[in-house]
Amino acid sequence: MASRSARQPQDLMRLLTRAERLAARRLEAVLDEDGCSLDAWRVLVLLSDGEGHHMTAVAEAAFLPPATLTKLVDQLVDQNLVHRRVDPLDRRRILAHLTPRGQTYWRRLDREVRARCPVLNDGEDELLRGLLERLVDTLDAAPAEPAL
Repeated sequence: MASRSARQPQDLMRLLTRAERLAARRLEAVLDEDGCSLDAWRVLVLLSDGEGHHMTAVAEAAFLPPATLTKLVDQLVDQNLVHRRVDPLDRRRILAHLTPRGQTYWRRLDREVRARCPVLNDGEDELLRGLLERLVDTLDAAPAEPAL
């Protein structure tokens, strides 16, 4: 019989994957009612801070390849939810921002998601967030194991 510590990485991977899939399914059900995809929601989440973000940062935050992100942002521009501006500090780069309509849309989505997708209480949410951030930092810092 395998010891608990020997099973732990596989158990953790299974739990993380299952939790992500269940949370995504619940979130998608809410977003679908407003005609918003999970990928679009991830873009809107990032842009909701009002700072404007380079397309590379948006692609990373949305877990999308650049070409896919460009198509998605084009759709959001067509819906008047997002607009692009030249970065005043580096005119070669483009910043994405929410339009006023996009801000209104985001606030409505955010209210609905918060109301209909509560998962943990505030203390549990903070604890889990802290542990997951620590896990991500640890995995980011660890060298990848060479293939055999």
